[in-house]
Amino acid sequence: MASPVRTAGRPGGPGGWAVSSGAAHSLSLATLKAQSAGLQAYAHAHPALSALIYVALYVATVSVSIPGALILSLTGGFLFGPFAGGFLAVTGATGGSTVVYAVCRTAFGDFLRRKPGALLARIEEGFKADAFSYLLTLRLIPAFPLLLVNVASGLMNLPLRTFLGASILGMTPSSFVYAGIGAGLGHVFAKNGALTLGAILTPRVLLPIAGMGVLALLPPLWRWVRRGRVAPDAGVK
Repeated sequence: MASPVRTAGRPGGPGGWAVSSGAAHSLSLATLKAQSAGLQAYAHAHPALSALIYVALYVATVSVSIPGALILSLTGGFLFGPFAGGFLAVTGATGGSTVVYAVCRTAFGDFLRRKPGALLARIEEGFKADAFSYLLTLRLIPAFPLLLVNVASGLMNLPLRTFLGASILGMTPSSFVYAGIGAGLGHVFAKNGALTLGAILTPRVLLPIAGMGVLALLPPLWRWVRRGRVAPDAGVK
């Protein structure tokens, strides 16, 4: 069996980088741990191509709604570091979201409009008040279903500029936090490789997790800022 480093250097490596990692079948921390040496070797030997493959895989995953965006964000930090990994994750998430948004603005969107769900209907109602602010708030909440937000944005025919602006601004904080966690997992793997609670909860991982707590405060803070701006204007005569 070829070593991970030799496998990473093969001419056919780009396809193998995604397939041999198990990404096509299972996106999980266990897969990332098992293939960590080979993935890091390939990313180190071919940084630009690895980044391109990573973004393409992220776009495809979000586009077809395969669960695994979180693992991919962690993988970005693990392979490329917290800053480059965060940037690539934002790029992939935005690209995949835009594909779904664009598809829902076609005839396929007419089919979905005939079968609206309760949650989807509530999201659409929120867009009617202030599309940019509402979409930004939804993007700032990492736990909110990414697919539903993308579908609702397309069905409501949000302007592309509004969709991209709010999406990039809203998904950037969580993407960088997840990438930071992923960078910390690399040190966990290198230390003992065990995915136990004690091994994962190291300072390198706990600090980004604390950042996720800060993210939860951003939506109400944004609404407070908006009210502060609107209130004085309402009293002007």
